[in-house]
Amino acid sequence: MSKPIKILFADDDPDDRVLFCDAVKEIDPEIDCHTVNDGHSALDWLMNNDPPPDYVFLDLRMPKISGKKVLEQIRSNDKLKDIPVIIYTTSDDVEDSKNLSLSGANHFVTKPANTEEIYYLLSMVLAEKWI
Repeated sequence: MSKPIKILFADDDPDDRVLFCDAVKEIDPEIDCHTVNDGHSALDWLMNNDPPPDYVFLDLRMPKISGKKVLEQIRSNDKLKDIPVIIYTTSDDVEDSKNLSLSGANHFVTKPANTEEIYYLLSMVLAEKWI
């Protein structure tokens, strides 16, 4: 029996956190979806949980520490550097996408408008084979 997937979702919008985890539970109720509301809390949770999550979804614009800064900290930490990080944001700026890819983001996703679209997006990301 394989261990359940663990996801960290960092977003300052409480409605987005609920919609995201609801969609995750639709995909698989066994997935552990942990949420935090800012970048500082994301880094704190990542540094103090072992094993680390299988995926990290980061909002780009969060209080205290931005998603970009969290991404940079993840990529510079030996314990965390190999975790797939998906930027999950309202931004659809191509330059943001390019810059975050160069910083080590695995994907850059503009937030879907409804639960069905979130479900579809998550299904695609979780089905991807990560090397």
